[in-house]
Formats: sequence, structure tokens, C-alpha cells
Amino acid sequence: MENAILNFNKQFLFHPEVINSENLQTPPEMLVIIGMGGSHLSGDVLKTLRPSIPVIIHSDYGLPALPESSMKKTLFVVSSYSGNTEETVDALTEAMNKGLHVVVITTGGKLLEIAQANSLPHIILPDDGIQPRSALGYSIKALAEISGDSSLKNELNDLSKLEPESFKKKGVRLAKLIKGKIPIVYSSVRYRSVAYNWKIKFNETGKVPAFYNVFPELNHNEMTGFDVLDSNSFLSEKFIWLFIQGGEEHPQNQKRIKVTSELLEERELETILIKLQGSSVSEEVFSSLLIADWASLQSANFYGVEAEEVPMIEEFKKRIQ
Repeated sequence: MENAILNFNKQFLFHPEVINSENLQTPPEMLVIIGMGGSHLSGDVLKTLRPSIPVIIHSDYGLPALPESSMKKTLFVVSSYSGNTEETVDALTEAMNKGLHVVVITTGGKLLEIAQANSLPHIILPDDGIQPRSALGYSIKALAEISGDSSLKNELNDLSKLEPESFKKKGVRLAKLIKGKIPIVYSSVRYRSVAYNWKIKFNETGKVPAFYNVFPELNHNEMTGFDVLDSNSFLSEKFIWLFIQGGEEHPQNQKRIKVTSELLEERELETILIKLQGSSVSEEVFSSLLIADWASLQSANFYGVEAEEVPMIEEFKKRIQ
């Protein structure tokens, strides 16, 4: 896992090639990104980096319920790092049966076999033997290529200059602050993908419970669950809140972050503010995710658990076959 983090910036040197590009629908009116776990994270990030691109994330069997007229104008991006994800293979099969426009992103497996056999447009990602969550650089570059957004492609190319090791000290320091606690990651909707990525890094790498939510919605419900009294304070004492604040926040969401943190601290609950830094939203996002990588890896070290593999997920897959 440590090598995957140290080499993460090199993923932005990847130049994706769309094979069978003559069959690729361009430009699509909408992207539906189909993937599970780490294979849909690039779609989430794309929505943060380019909110103007209409994107739907579908993490389930089959296809999302869209009007038939919209289906024909949509490009279905079928993404699975392994190429064997059950739900994703099912979705591709249904899309092909309906004669919809599809493009496949994978390293191999069943998806690649189907794409090659049917001359579907597809991008083959480098197979570095890493977990899908660690291949986010490769997959976001593939999406940028499909979207045709040249400015996004240039932004992502610049991220090869990031120095992953320079974020290690911040990540280790953060891990020490949250040791023995359950992290709850809060962000605005604008930076939802960042909060979600932080959460799953703690889950999959750190092997700890972690949760996330977004402003402003959480101020209308979730926060009241932490209005502690003597009778229920023990329910909240294991949590610690990580507030993600980016450079493109709505002014009122900046205020919501500040006030929510104050309310929690007044109830003797612990909070940490994490301000994203970078010359672009892309740099903000991926710099923070490197901090999360180091923090979750250090958490795994604290608890003596294996960081790279996900044995419970593998056991689950075997049981549902």
C-alpha cells in the first residue's frame, strides 16, 4: 500500500487510448457511470471537478431508470478495475441488449472480453496489481479522455508534479489525532466526492468504521443526533468529526461548517478542520486524498491490520456465488 501511495502521482502520466473510438458516441448529452466500490470513485470526482458535465453514478445491477428518449442520447461508461464485477457485467449486458451507447474502462476480465468480442469502445487501464481505490488517477484520466474536456486533461496532467511523500507528515499527524475514534467526515455537496473518498479509505485501508455526510442537508437532521445530554452522551463519545473545506465553497456553507463545529465542541465533542489547498480544484482534491491515504495507512498500522487487502469483501464475494 505504501508503494501505491508513493507512486500515485505517476498515474497522471497515463495517456488513455480509446480502442474502437470510431464507435464512441461524441459528444454525449449525459454520462452514466456504472461501477461499484473504487471503480465509480472517478465519476464522483468528475462531478466535483466539472459540475457542468451532466453525470449520473449508478452502483447497482441493471441500468438507472431514465426516460427512453434520454437513454439513446446517453453514454454509459461501464467501469470495473478487475473487469469481473458482478453488478457491472450485468449492467453492460442490459445496455447492449437495449442497443445503447457504451464505453468500457477496465484492466481486463469479462468486461474486456465482451468489449473486444463486440468491438465496443474501451480503455484498458494499467494493471499495477493495486486495489481499485488506489487507481483513481488512472480512472479519472480515462474519464477525462471520454469527456473530451481538454482543460480537465491539462489539469490532470499537471498533477504528475505532486509529491506524495510531502503529504505523509500531515496524514500521520491526523491519524494520531483520531486514534481510538470513529471518524465522521463532513463536506459541502460541492466536495462530496472528497468526503466519500476519505470515508472509504478509512474503511478499506484503515479497517475502521467511518461515515460521511454533506452540508447543508446534515444541518436539517443528522446533527440533532449529537445533541448530547447526560443520558445519551456515551453514544457520541467515540466519534470525531473531520470538516472538509474547499476553496469554492458557497459562503453560507462556509458559515455552516464553522457553526456546526462550534456546536459540537460546545457539547465536548472533537472536531478537526481540514482546509483543501491547491492551485486548482483538481489539486485540492487529490492533495487531500493523499493526506487521507497516509492517515488511513497509519491507522492500519496503529491497529495492526493489513492495509492493502480487503478480506471481508473477498469472503463476501465467495459466499454469494
